[in-house]
Amino acid sequence: MRKVLMCFFVLPLAMVSVQGQETRLENVENKTILVFTPHPDDDVFGAGGTIALLNRNHNKVHIVVYTNDDKGSYDPEMTSQRLARIRRAEQETSEGLLGTPKENIQWMGYDDGMLEYAPQPKLTEEATAIIRRIRPDILLSVDPGQWYERWHKSDHRMAAFNTIDAVRAAEFWLYFPNQKLQQGLEPFKVPEMYFYYPSPQEANYFVNIDSVAELKFDAAAKQVSQFEPAVNRYRPDWDPKDLAKAKEEMRQEQPRKDGHYVEAFRYTTGFVQY
Repeated sequence: MRKVLMCFFVLPLAMVSVQGQETRLENVENKTILVFTPHPDDDVFGAGGTIALLNRNHNKVHIVVYTNDDKGSYDPEMTSQRLARIRRAEQETSEGLLGTPKENIQWMGYDDGMLEYAPQPKLTEEATAIIRRIRPDILLSVDPGQWYERWHKSDHRMAAFNTIDAVRAAEFWLYFPNQKLQQGLEPFKVPEMYFYYPSPQEANYFVNIDSVAELKFDAAAKQVSQFEPAVNRYRPDWDPKDLAKAKEEMRQEQPRKDGHYVEAFRYTTGFVQY
């Protein structure tokens, strides 16, 4: 809904010049894209327009959802089991509008709010295996921060740190060597990373989403249970007035740069190894 490393240190990420890119993110074609999201909705709110553009350009987009988001409801009659089913269906519908097929959504299945209490190093090992299996050309995830430890709300902070731990572990076969010896998963170095939800002072990359902004808002609106009034008393659909209000709020809240709707990222290509 709208700690850290357990087995090795997170190393600072190397900031690189965006001018060094051969092709802008929104223009890449026929690549493999891997998106890690703490909850079913953060991928859409944080990078939904970019995901839509990547799908339009015939890239293969994979979404990995850390948690089942089974706690974020004020409805006294809601149960965790029911909410998990609702959130799963909403995510599949939402991502489907953006062009991501249902079979490309992978659920790690952790309970909402409990990610940082998940068994370690099992959580890092699981994410490492996903990276080694999918072997993405580009990875998107929640920004873990650059020169300081960044605060995120529960699940966001662990997803951010765990994903980058796994990116580093995936490079060196001696991290979780059973994956190579038993599963045939070879080491893999992620070439490019874009982190959504960056702090304003560290955002260094902006994707113009004018052409897909309304599609993003439509997709976000499919996450009905995340919004009022359904978050307080669940209903599976929208009252037209509530829907219009929610979409107008999304338009107002969507960041703009030079008069255009944008999604902000921190772009990096590797680690400072100290």
